[in-house]
Amino acid sequence: MKILYKYLFISLAVLELSACTGGNPVDPKLQYGADPQLPKTRNFLVPPMKVPKGVGWKKNQVPTVASGLKIEKIADQLEHPRQLYTLPNGDILVVESNDPGEEAITTPKQYIANKVKGLSGKAGKGGNKITLLRLEANGQWKKYDFLNNLHSPFGVQLIGDSLYVANTGNIMKFHYPKDATKITDSGTELADLPSTINHHWTKALLASKDGKKLYVGVGSNSNITENGLEVEYRRATILEVDTLTGASRIYASGLRNPTGIQWEPSTGKLWTIVNERDEIGDSLVPDYLTSVQEKGFYGWPYSYFGQHIDDRVQPQRPDLVAKAIKPDYALSSHAAPLGLWFATENIQLPDPYKNGAFVSNHGSWDRDPLNGYDVIFIPFVDGKPNGLPVTIVSGFFAKDEKSLYGAPVGLTEDKSGALLIADDVGNTIWRVSSL
Repeated sequence: MKILYKYLFISLAVLELSACTGGNPVDPKLQYGADPQLPKTRNFLVPPMKVPKGVGWKKNQVPTVASGLKIEKIADQLEHPRQLYTLPNGDILVVESNDPGEEAITTPKQYIANKVKGLSGKAGKGGNKITLLRLEANGQWKKYDFLNNLHSPFGVQLIGDSLYVANTGNIMKFHYPKDATKITDSGTELADLPSTINHHWTKALLASKDGKKLYVGVGSNSNITENGLEVEYRRATILEVDTLTGASRIYASGLRNPTGIQWEPSTGKLWTIVNERDEIGDSLVPDYLTSVQEKGFYGWPYSYFGQHIDDRVQPQRPDLVAKAIKPDYALSSHAAPLGLWFATENIQLPDPYKNGAFVSNHGSWDRDPLNGYDVIFIPFVDGKPNGLPVTIVSGFFAKDEKSLYGAPVGLTEDKSGALLIADDVGNTIWRVSSL
């Protein structure tokens, strides 16, 4: 109890300071692309922290969209919506979930960080379920209670009549009757997933084109192995799982927290977004978007953005650092990308948004002033990023950075070609279309 009171005293002091730290980080525009500006590392007793207070959306209040676009709310009063998935008939699955709360609090810094993050509304209770949205004849989207009794679910994929759901600790397989509004099947476990501690609990999920494999994004169990290497077994990886047998292997490694994985349409290559490490400065380390090479190693925990060594990690592994692949495209530091979607041939947005990747940035606690809390579009040419991103949805926080209305997470297209965005602080689903 004495320790708890000590943590509480420290946290209150830090919360008081965190609202007025006034950092001076690198301009995010200088940290986009293949060669981001990387300042010197800094070490902190308490790292920079700034989180606006989660207040939700007022009636008729909506995010800001780029010229030529409009935005509308199609569902609200959800329980922490994290991921979206469009079924072949146009129904939308909304995965409602959050951290299972299974990680022990072992340090004052960890306790403080959790309290700071909790102010934002990002720690809201998840529904541990999937809701189905169906567009009715009257033009309204109706909610259906689709699938319950899940355990911090995140990724979802349909292969034939089998619906795969990635809980934090396993992949479950359910029978999906065509056009069903509710799953009654109790499901079977296809494969278990790394679940000890669950520092990073989300498990992104993507099916291969032939439906024979599932690719799973598994985040690390720590910032930089402070919980020991033994709990990082098969973590900070993308796993490849056989849908027939459930057998799995490590497809790529050194990816601290791969929160979204998708196929790039023109090349068919696997791409991912990755949340990088914290606590060495407002401007380190840039999160990133990258193609994923089979058996590739991307640096974590020993180095970042190629061969930039993180000397906090001991002992080092120069043999692995020498193999570390430099990511394709930096997304700036502490933007916290959580949603990735490549525009399809069906997308009905203006021409500038027809060839490239949409990324939703959830925003991070480890930066002052704020960064992220938006949806951006990165243009692609010949299957590769080309140029600076364009902000297409913003306005998720107040101009004084004290209030947070929402935070974007999962992305998908609806059957009409509009972009859908899950907002887990506002508990809302937004639809972005052309004017």
